[in-house]
Amino acid sequence: MRDYVICMTIRIDDSHLALVLQDEIRRSEEARYDHRLHAVLLVAKGMSCLKTAELLGDSERTVRYWIDRYLHEGLQGLIEDERTGRPSRLTDEQIDRIGTVLRATPKDIGLYGGIWDGKTLSAFIQQEFNVDLGVRQCQRLFRQLGFRLRKPRPMIARSDPAIQMEFKKKSDDF
Repeated sequence: MRDYVICMTIRIDDSHLALVLQDEIRRSEEARYDHRLHAVLLVAKGMSCLKTAELLGDSERTVRYWIDRYLHEGLQGLIEDERTGRPSRLTDEQIDRIGTVLRATPKDIGLYGGIWDGKTLSAFIQQEFNVDLGVRQCQRLFRQLGFRLRKPRPMIARSDPAIQMEFKKKSDDF
């Protein structure tokens, strides 16, 4: 007796799942390469770029771009180029200078405040190099240079423990 395999259509009715799977594909460089390979394969099998794009959840223009790269460069054209990001607005010398300045206090260079924070560093960079960096970018610069942001502790934290205990006892009376 022969064994027959019956192929049934399996359907998953969860549109959220499609978004989750597409996000997972975009997360991994290898998965993105495989995704492009699938697009080229579908077009090679006769599916239009538009239908391929709809099936894979990409734009038709993107699929056409992948096909064009494949035709001109082969499989190598489907490998992602390195993403360098936006070029820094500060030179290496300026970053070195910032690293040196951060070892002193803001007061030492004529700014207000006892410790460095994103706002103070942003003001220094604007004043010194005429470059406008946002507070968040300055906070990233702290980490890049090996510094960590510290919040000032209130004076009560450095006071005498006996005085603190006495204060707590008086507070309990209310």
